[in-house]
Amino acid sequence: MPRTPLRAASAVLLTLAALTVPAAPGAYAVPAAPAAHAAPADETAPVAVTVNARAALAQVPETGIGTNHAIWDSRLGTDETADLLKDAGMKLLRYPGGSYSDIYHWADHTAPGGYVAPDTDFDTFMRGVRRTGAQPMVTANYGTGTAAEAAAWVRHANVTKGYGVKYWEIGNENYGNGHYGAVWEADDHPDKSPAEYARHVVAYSDAMKAVDPTIKIGAVLTTPANWPDGIVADGDAGTWNDVVLATAGSKIDFVILHWYPGAFDRAAHVPDMIHLTRQQIARHVGPGSERIGIAMTEFNTGSNSGGTTTQPGALAAADAYATLLANGVFTVDWWNVHNGIGSVTQVEGHTDYGDFGLLSSGTCTSDGSVCEPAANTPFAPYYALQMVSRFARPGDRFVRAATGHEDVVAHAVRRPDGGLAVLLINTSPGTAHPVTIGYSGFSPASGAPTVLTHTNGATGITTSATGSATGRTLPPLSLTTVVLRPASAQTGLPGAPGQPTVSAVTDTTATISWPAAPAGTRPIAKYEVHRQNGAVTEQIGETGGTSLTVGNLRPGTRHTVNVIARDAGGGTSSPSAPLTFTTGTPASSPCSVRLTKQSDWASGYVGAIEITNHGAPVSGWTLNFSWPNTWQSLGSGWSAVWTQEGRDVKVVNEPGNGSLSTGASATVGFVGNYSGPNTLPAVFTLNGTVCTTR
Repeated sequence: MPRTPLRAASAVLLTLAALTVPAAPGAYAVPAAPAAHAAPADETAPVAVTVNARAALAQVPETGIGTNHAIWDSRLGTDETADLLKDAGMKLLRYPGGSYSDIYHWADHTAPGGYVAPDTDFDTFMRGVRRTGAQPMVTANYGTGTAAEAAAWVRHANVTKGYGVKYWEIGNENYGNGHYGAVWEADDHPDKSPAEYARHVVAYSDAMKAVDPTIKIGAVLTTPANWPDGIVADGDAGTWNDVVLATAGSKIDFVILHWYPGAFDRAAHVPDMIHLTRQQIARHVGPGSERIGIAMTEFNTGSNSGGTTTQPGALAAADAYATLLANGVFTVDWWNVHNGIGSVTQVEGHTDYGDFGLLSSGTCTSDGSVCEPAANTPFAPYYALQMVSRFARPGDRFVRAATGHEDVVAHAVRRPDGGLAVLLINTSPGTAHPVTIGYSGFSPASGAPTVLTHTNGATGITTSATGSATGRTLPPLSLTTVVLRPASAQTGLPGAPGQPTVSAVTDTTATISWPAAPAGTRPIAKYEVHRQNGAVTEQIGETGGTSLTVGNLRPGTRHTVNVIARDAGGGTSSPSAPLTFTTGTPASSPCSVRLTKQSDWASGYVGAIEITNHGAPVSGWTLNFSWPNTWQSLGSGWSAVWTQEGRDVKVVNEPGNGSLSTGASATVGFVGNYSGPNTLPAVFTLNGTVCTTR
């Protein structure tokens, strides 16, 4: 295919490729959930916002907010561009630009088959990185390059020039090389399998780290529920991710995800997306797998219905960045700085140029009827990322926040100095929502807080000291950050306990351990373990030591806990970093269940459930389970009578397979549909008894 500097074209190809993947027999299309929702009867009723400073999530990394540069962008090296990115709070810049990475040869600054703009070479890029105050991420050429070429680039960057480039990716979206059917990524290797890519990742890593052992190497993965994730091609031992991680997991330091959700309401997918990725890493790398980071090196809201450069896209961008960072991704990189005009529409009173860039390219439609504003004019997502950078600063820690209305989204961070910041997003195009904010584990100072606001069509963020810490009104289509000081100085308190770990996990119990917290002015009296339930926490145990076995846990459930130290005077520490673990099912049960996927096409799959009776003979059986998420559903089923109500699925025997003698099994099949990360059901009951899941 002709290469183009417009990433939007690649996104379209991805979509078309996904649409042409054949469906499994018996599957049917599930219509997307509508974006609009019925409004409550009283639109002016205050929306309750809850912020829980005891429910800690991930820490904001130094490299959290980033974007992509591209060698076809003639403004890549200008001071004006660098200064705009600095003002937006960009902390990581990626180079040389998406699919161009797999045709780019750094030594002579060429990209055969593509356009290379003047003044976009690597040294020029690095000058802009330094002026921006960011860190670089460099993508080595896998498609048409070699390990030796990549190692020479490391030598030039870190030995000859002393740039200290830490993060190096091996290729870009290399699953798009035709192995699964669709082709948008250059790949000269005769073998285009994930196994071949993984072998080269090992070779690249060895060669590049021989030059500079301090660098970090990243490998390309598919993003959960995004094509071709879940697909096993002919001749492969597993999915792309399974094969790459099994071979190269020990040689890499981070994995690479790309995400173009194509809609503005997909942030809820993030926790399962990251959980499934972590699960895959742990399964193949084993103990110590937590050392491997997750980088989202391309992201754009990319809505097909418009809103790319206007406020709806900006609100979705802020929500996605905050959610990804809160879930432990160490960088989220917007595609891209400059991209070019696309489909022009009118969105919420403003012209949307369909441009995936943060900044205007100053380009016009092919017929010249519509032109973008002057080059380097910021689009609305620029201000969204600028808002996130002011809300969540490196070293802050995300804490849980929730709201009581679907139009209003909340995120919160705790500052190292004891302060708190709350990001409030009003997605309603026509309603100004009043909110009341309640705090747990934090007491705000009296007086007006500092408030940062960006509204629909605004060309900047306004800062004021207005209102109170507990209430305000959010304008329609707005971003609001409330920055709060604590009511009293936080001195003499114990430090936070160290990172908890888990062991001896069963279906209902787990042992949680942690490094001791540093004492403050008073000795530490005990440690409390708190479990997160959304933005609410409950204490599930306490101890004077640094290990606790907790019980009464729900089987097959994901639990997130924090540990808090309490001193002899009742003072409490900040919460520890979060620990997430999943309980199993009973080791011994009168029944067992094995769920397997027979095939997968990245939006659905054929599943088989084998039910085995280990107890007394059964005459007539009912199997029950629930989908973990609302975006999962039953398409069809066979060898039993299948029904679904809400997320709950009931499977009842047919007349011919209702009798299960001791040790006997029955196998049933189904088509499962999904439009988000496909976390499989983990708990099954047979005639009301929880089975062992194998």
